[in-house]
Amino acid sequence: MAHLQEHTKEQQSVRVLKVGERVRHILSELLARGEVHDETLSATTVSVTEVRMTPDLRNANAYVKPLLGQDEDAVLTALRQNTAFLQREVAKRLGLKFAPKLRFKPDESFEEADRIERLLSDPKVSRDLSD
Repeated sequence: MAHLQEHTKEQQSVRVLKVGERVRHILSELLARGEVHDETLSATTVSVTEVRMTPDLRNANAYVKPLLGQDEDAVLTALRQNTAFLQREVAKRLGLKFAPKLRFKPDESFEEADRIERLLSDPKVSRDLSD
């Protein structure tokens, strides 16, 4: 039997974005409240800057940044070691039948922004831009 209500691509992509934002919020809350019993994560303030869900909502890439970028490798390792706990908590708080599979990745957008800023301030580039 077909779905009673077919979703448009726009409705589906809005849902994917909303779920991603809810997952980001849940992860941020878990980390801020120290609910992950891990020394590295307790000792570091970690920002979850973005969560990108796959369209089927089964996978989530969580982009993280430790405060001041310190101990990034240790923080990523700690998050990866606690993935099962975090997935269970996310599933419980989202009320989904299944837990999205979480993958933690470093947020490199700050470094990229700095790199672009440096390029734009290069005298040769700024000369070309002003022509």
